[in-house]
Amino acid sequence: MRDRLTKSDVKKIEDEIEYRRVKLREQLLADVKEARAHGDLSENFEYHAAKREKNRNDSRIRYLERMLKNAEIIDDSSKEDEVGINNTVTIYFEEDKEEEKYKLVTSVRTDSLNGLISIESPLGKAILGHKEGDRVFVELSENNGYYIVIKEIDNSTDDSEDRISRY
Repeated sequence: MRDRLTKSDVKKIEDEIEYRRVKLREQLLADVKEARAHGDLSENFEYHAAKREKNRNDSRIRYLERMLKNAEIIDDSSKEDEVGINNTVTIYFEEDKEEEKYKLVTSVRTDSLNGLISIESPLGKAILGHKEGDRVFVELSENNGYYIVIKEIDNSTDDSEDRISRY
């Protein structure tokens, strides 16, 4: 499956790759070299820990590069009265009689514990493109789901604080 990314997502990923290649990798290589100088590698915890961190960094770089290579670039603009990417939406859950706020983001910035939901999630798919006051069915499976009402749409599109998710 191809990741759907905005131009801002691509920029953030490119920045992280650059940081990891230029700054972090240099430091991690120095850590490995220093730990190696401590002697016997078979019982050298510092060496194994430094090597593991270096490998983790290299793995993250490959993961991000693969993501960019296979990405589908999408437009993050939307009509002013419709739910779009980077909009914060107040939703009323009919079943629970509760309101909650969520920001709709691409799947690489998802953080449901902090109110960032993906456009790929059932809730994200259901509300994308709808308007304030719309009653929407969120389908979880073929015969299972729930109704929500879109109470308010905040059209702010600032994603500068959103981070690319870790794996």
